[in-house]
Amino acid sequence: MLKEPTIEKLQGLRLGAMAAAWQEQQKSAEVIALSFDERFSLLVEAEWCARENKRVTRALKEAKLRLGQACIEDVQYAARRELDKAVVRQLATCRWVQEHQAVLITGATGTGKTYLACALAHQACRQGFRAYYRRAPRFFDELRLARADGSYPRLLARLARVDVLVLDDFAISPV
Repeated sequence: MLKEPTIEKLQGLRLGAMAAAWQEQQKSAEVIALSFDERFSLLVEAEWCARENKRVTRALKEAKLRLGQACIEDVQYAARRELDKAVVRQLATCRWVQEHQAVLITGATGTGKTYLACALAHQACRQGFRAYYRRAPRFFDELRLARADGSYPRLLARLARVDVLVLDDFAISPV
């Protein structure tokens, strides 16, 4: 069997991760000893993981999170933050997104409201939802500018495709 034509065909089918995994399999005697079904399963898993990673990376890039590294697993439950671990765990399921509910995070300055909001948006992106982060003053400026230059319907259409809209620093200045 010729390897190069097979690699080229996999690349042509946009199965690059599968092609790379297949090449890696050829180098390992342990993997070659596996049955066809087991090896094929490993190839499919490699392709699926690569595509899922690309999807999440793209969703996080589009979300433009202020704290892109924020994730729900790293939330600190210090007493001064007054966070209920059970509530955060329930929010991490993103059921609130599926049910089209809003989450309002309040607290004193410096308690991590932005981090928690970004972590929830990050979790939503990992679960296949679209998120978008904006500081409220900038968001309202963008809306005002869009109305003035005629791009308001286009902006609203873009916002309609978003599942999670994070408005940070809401009501910090007059609306």
